[in-house]
Amino acid sequence: MPEAPPHSAWLVQAATPLKTKNGRPVQVVEFNHTQDEAILKLWAKHFREHYRLDGQIDVLRAGTGLSRAEYLKQLVFPSMAAPGPAVRAGDFAEILVSDYFEFTAGYVVPRSRYRYKGTPDESTKGADLLGFKINTPPKGKTHSVNDVLLCVEVKAQFSGKYDNERLQEAIKHSSKDMVRRSISLNATKQRALLENNAAQSEMIERFQNVNDRPYKNVMAAAAFYCSKVFVEDTVKTATTEDHPLPQDVQLLVFRGADMMKLVHSLYERAANEA
Repeated sequence: MPEAPPHSAWLVQAATPLKTKNGRPVQVVEFNHTQDEAILKLWAKHFREHYRLDGQIDVLRAGTGLSRAEYLKQLVFPSMAAPGPAVRAGDFAEILVSDYFEFTAGYVVPRSRYRYKGTPDESTKGADLLGFKINTPPKGKTHSVNDVLLCVEVKAQFSGKYDNERLQEAIKHSSKDMVRRSISLNATKQRALLENNAAQSEMIERFQNVNDRPYKNVMAAAAFYCSKVFVEDTVKTATTEDHPLPQDVQLLVFRGADMMKLVHSLYERAANEA
């Protein structure tokens, strides 16, 4: 597993979870970011390479007449004009929640999906986040039934005046992951092959036939809020009653201050420091 980037230490689990209307625990994660220039510089590189690897930017911008920053701002990153800010918020939340599951929860989380967007101002399709855990198989076996496939649905709200029931929306959309899981696995494997990542492709292949190679399915729904729109009582009204795994789906809420300001500043830094 790669070394945890410094900004992941800003993700801190609250000691006491909340409870939904039907009694399911909701893990609260505080995002306590600060204006630390050294950390922000490293984070900007980590963030930028979800969209384009630094070693490929010059080749990709060749012929455009654009600088690295101009190339990223004009052709890669979601724009500042609608619907760009909403896409920025969604991408940002998905990437940061991926950091949480990889560097706090110990999953292997592929990071290539944003590099293959058709256009900058669109959200990626399929499961928002896939995570994998591979265990040592028993003697004489090729796989462990305790291997884990994680599917996470992520919703963000960084603006507005009140909570638009983002956690409930994430729970609702998580239900679709039962159906689109195989499609998301196939797309992730295809991207791994395009990037000559044979190890990741083989890891994904292990999870493509649950009937012949059983494993554990873990589903999660996460909502990421700006603190000013977070409403604890609204989170408590959420329910998993209509989810395919009502007693097993993991629920999380993330919150941090001035999130949309942070989102725009990180995209700007990621472009300007390329």
